[in-house]
Amino acid sequence: MKYFVRGDIDGFFGLFIDNMLQLMLIQTMCVNICGLPPELVNGMILPGAAISILLGNLFYGFQAWSLMKKTGRDDITALPYGINTPSMIAYIFLVMAPVYRQTNDATLTWQVGLFACLLSGIMECGGAFVGDWLRKHTPRAGLLSALAGVAITFISMNFIFQLFASPAIALLPMLIILIAYASRIKLPIGLPAGLIAILVGAGLAWTLKYFGMTEWKPAASAGALALNMPQSSIKPLVTFLSNPLGWQYMSIIFPMGLFNIIGSLQNLESAEAAGDVYPTRSSLLVNGLGSIVASMFGSCFPTTIYIGHPGWKAMGARAGYSILNGIAITAVCFTGGMTLLQQWIPVEAMLGILLWIGIIITAQAFSAVPKAHTMAVAFGLIPAFAAWSLDILIKPCLILGGKTLTDVIEPLKGFGVYLKGIISLSQGFLVTSLLYAAILAFIIDRKLNKAAAWSIAAAVLSATGVIHAYEMVDGNVANVFAPMRDGDGQMRYMVATEFAWVYLATAALLMLLHYTHRKMDKEISLEQSLDRDPGAV
Repeated sequence: MKYFVRGDIDGFFGLFIDNMLQLMLIQTMCVNICGLPPELVNGMILPGAAISILLGNLFYGFQAWSLMKKTGRDDITALPYGINTPSMIAYIFLVMAPVYRQTNDATLTWQVGLFACLLSGIMECGGAFVGDWLRKHTPRAGLLSALAGVAITFISMNFIFQLFASPAIALLPMLIILIAYASRIKLPIGLPAGLIAILVGAGLAWTLKYFGMTEWKPAASAGALALNMPQSSIKPLVTFLSNPLGWQYMSIIFPMGLFNIIGSLQNLESAEAAGDVYPTRSSLLVNGLGSIVASMFGSCFPTTIYIGHPGWKAMGARAGYSILNGIAITAVCFTGGMTLLQQWIPVEAMLGILLWIGIIITAQAFSAVPKAHTMAVAFGLIPAFAAWSLDILIKPCLILGGKTLTDVIEPLKGFGVYLKGIISLSQGFLVTSLLYAAILAFIIDRKLNKAAAWSIAAAVLSATGVIHAYEMVDGNVANVFAPMRDGDGQMRYMVATEFAWVYLATAALLMLLHYTHRKMDKEISLEQSLDRDPGAV
């Protein structure tokens, strides 16, 4: 039985390029969006991410070898594993960047990222024991709609604008990705589409720069090539646990952790459908431990079992590709090699892969649910657009214009923009998306009692401040949670009370309809029975 085969080389290049894209984006966005110094990114975050990737890749590689020995088969493919892209984008734009804008403190921004990564890992470990139950009791439309909301807004829309701002460099690499992945055809020479897109983008950028035909400039040096060994971040992480700032972002962290659990379960199912049956508990535990280890060594970004196991299997990859990837990623991050890559490769050349990921996640949300539930998926997307418009469009424009949200609430009504509604819907939008899609899915199925239960959950989450609740402080939005003391020192046991009462009233109406229709259904059933057998009474 061979430990490495020819297909492992192909699989390695595919997974390596995928992971490198994530790490290059982390390096760029942490500096440009979150205000982190390059020394922190290269010296702490990337080595910590490499440790977490290496841990998972080694485990899943040896797990595949173990399954080979157990079954006597030589066609077992290891589970693909790496940085969780949706969580990475969500934590950068919805957790770390807001903290940096609020505090202008890079260290605090990094700490809140560590906090989010740690809690994600803990949730993933817990998912090893309760994941199947969560999946059974949560409509798929709810889970996929909330994730698709992030995908279509903070992943696809954010980066497609950047793509079209530099069409000469970015458009062709994007189209190469779409052609290769959408058609599932192999490109010339058999190289991975991601690698070809990067090479084409880099070639265009440097050629056009040489002839003075582009405004693109190489990234400023983010540090020299140097040995960057992992360093412990346990002390700053533990110190931050008592800071209430991190807990304010649980409405982002909790849903992302939940999506990671469910996504990993689905990817294990996908592997099983391809013939490779892996134990659920150990696979999810190591997935969670990878994120926990990442947070303990400086990385802010959770890891996950990747989608696409059947694709790696069809490529001929077995167990070796996973181990090769972990070793190569570790070598690049420990030596500062990411710095060199960032200076030579334009970020625009890499954005096509993120656009593709956003498209696939959104498409899956509609295709992987019953046809009747597509309406629920569409409904669940709306809160994400509210959050995106507020965080990406409205707030930056106000900052540049020297205005606050309070200054423009009334004037914007004249343009048909109801800012209070946008803010309310954006607060805890991931949870709201999940709730709305789940409630409507159960209503569509006429399971009104279950829809009522989810409405009660919405009422509780509104009353406690997880969704909808906010206060204006110095002209900007501040999160509020109950119980709390107001400005007069009085205890408040409910916030977002209007929403809470409306959701409770909705639950009452749904329960009334549930019992009314159940009684009617019984009467109709009895009448039909009597029609078939008049002597039954």
